[in-house]
Amino acid sequence: MKINCGRVLQVRRKAVLLSPETNRKDMKDFTIMPLKGYGEIPFGMTLDEAVKLLNMPDFYEELSDMEETGNRSIFYEYDSIATNIYFEGITKSVVACFETENKAAMLYGKKVFDLTKEDAIQLMKAQGFKELEEEEEDGELRVSFEDALMDFFFEGDEMTAVSWGVLVDEQGEII
Repeated sequence: MKINCGRVLQVRRKAVLLSPETNRKDMKDFTIMPLKGYGEIPFGMTLDEAVKLLNMPDFYEELSDMEETGNRSIFYEYDSIATNIYFEGITKSVVACFETENKAAMLYGKKVFDLTKEDAIQLMKAQGFKELEEEEEDGELRVSFEDALMDFFFEGDEMTAVSWGVLVDEQGEII
């Protein structure tokens, strides 16, 4: 299953652009932890807990994919940290996926956006992830590690985004 959270086409129910907050709290730790989280935000953290940590996002959208998955998704965009957070769950909305373009993001001690496609593959394989799939569409290459629920996106030789997540049921529990 491809997480591909930022690239999935979904039906919009509600979208809101928020004015910048002067009291914004930004993340300081940009460590990508496959199947665990991102910096101080673990998968499974509730929407309310994430807002307490980071404040309201610059933009959010309530997405509807309930017909396809039986679940609800909410997308939060934080421009100052170049990161999107996806929350899933009907009963309880929890962090299910991240997508980042933050050049400071680290993966296993390496600046992820300094990695070539080959470097990213080698790094993930060295960590025990083996289920590799590559797909090109509209000039963008997606390198996926299915067992890490992680995608690397490339345009030419340049990595443009990374997304990773976990599967969450409608009660907001990680599967």
